[in-house]
Amino acid sequence: MFKSGLEKAVVSLLDNGAQVQAPAVAKYVEKTRRSHPDDTPAQVLQRLEKLYLNTVTASGTAVGATAAVPGVGTVASLTAMSAETAFFLEASAVFTLAVAAVHGVAPEDKERRRALVLAVVLGESGMEIVQKSVGHSAKNWGNLLANKIPGISSMNDSLLKRFMVQFLAKRSALMLGKVIPAGIGAAIGGFGNRAMGHHVIDNARKAFGAPPVTWPKPLVIDADPLPAVEAAPRKPQA
Repeated sequence: MFKSGLEKAVVSLLDNGAQVQAPAVAKYVEKTRRSHPDDTPAQVLQRLEKLYLNTVTASGTAVGATAAVPGVGTVASLTAMSAETAFFLEASAVFTLAVAAVHGVAPEDKERRRALVLAVVLGESGMEIVQKSVGHSAKNWGNLLANKIPGISSMNDSLLKRFMVQFLAKRSALMLGKVIPAGIGAAIGGFGNRAMGHHVIDNARKAFGAPPVTWPKPLVIDADPLPAVEAAPRKPQA
């Protein structure tokens, strides 16, 4: 059972980012493949990493810049940063699911999706909790969460508690730096979020291992239907 309101809020954020966005993530990966049909899985992962990193960096810079705006107080800045922390969590959830999709991993229920996101964001300590819960280690431990895991609710409790200590401590230090005015907060916000984004990317690489050489599922490209007038065969001209 989750005991604090803050824990419930974090769980809600992670579940929303993972559950609501899961269908959109799969479609986005397919759209990326369609737009770049010659890309290997490794190249698509590079695109996903770049997009995620640029997104969280821009978000951190924008929020940090609010402290430099005349008339915007510390309370307003802190309110904006709370929203930005929520955005970072949801972006990390979406990114993790996208990486999983490229590797052919698609957790079907919210408990497994939550475990995957928490473990990837945590990194080494998250991996230890997952492997301890399933009873064995694996080189590509992210794949373990595609299968049914006994006692996954208890594992998620352990992951969440570790997450609250590690992740929120880092965010708290970063939030204090963001409220520094004169543009310094913007720099701290951007660099801080970028560093945390790099950490999540590194964790995802360790969780799933090397990109697959070929795509786990073939890409089916549906031709756009032609208008009726164009679809009909033309009569030869006399």
